Amino acid sequence: ENEGSFTFSNLQGEPVITLDDVEIIPEDVPGWIVANEGNVTVALDITLTPELKAEGMARELVNRIQNLRKAMGLEITDRINVILSRTPETEQALTSFRNYIATQVLADSLELSYTLADNATDLDIDGLIVKALVNKV
Repeated sequence: ENEGSFTFSNLQGEPVITLDDVEIIPEDVPGWIVANEGNVTVALDITLTPELKAEGMARELVNRIQNLRKAMGLEITDRINVILSRTPETEQALTSFRNYIATQVLADSLELSYTLADNATDLDIDGLIVKALVNKV
């Protein structure tokens, strides 16, 4: 037999591996952020799926429309109608989150259009310009 070579099946009892036998080295994995502090390591999957992008757009639209409501001096209970410029991003957000957006901003209607009136407001959402027309019901 070769001296110094063995398999786990040659050992008496069950093999035990302790933390002293292992070295953990955090390493960035594509699409993940890895950080460690002492003996705690955390890895986060930061991949942006289409669903996450749509949810992010929906939240940004709610925020911007709420700001428009405030700028218009609307009461907290005033209902509105909203028309937004049609882009792939706004289409996806409304496909998945139309009810959420409408509920949050008290919109009786929430529509997309390729053309908006000149008095539409430009909303800059991470570099994407979305035109919005908000009218009190």
